[in-house]
Amino acid sequence: MKTIVEKRLFWFLKEGSEIDLSDKAQLDMYVQQVLTRGKTSDIRKLFSIIAPSVFYDSFTRIKNFLPKEVRRFWEEDIGDSH
Repeated sequence: MKTIVEKRLFWFLKEGSEIDLSDKAQLDMYVQQVLTRGKTSDIRKLFSIIAPSVFYDSFTRIKNFLPKEVRRFWEEDIGDSH
């Protein structure tokens, strides 16, 4: 699945860039940027385009690269659902 990225979250990509969320590396980059830089609406969009299990797998791969506070918040939330 491809999605066009928001320039304010992905300032390092060209305006209108698409990323392929079926590619784990691109998915992980997308999830990391949304969790660290996104608003509530960005997180809602994230969960509307990927399944919770896909998010969980991605989070497991990227959690060590997230700011401590962000990682803790999501670990607590995921812990309640898994």
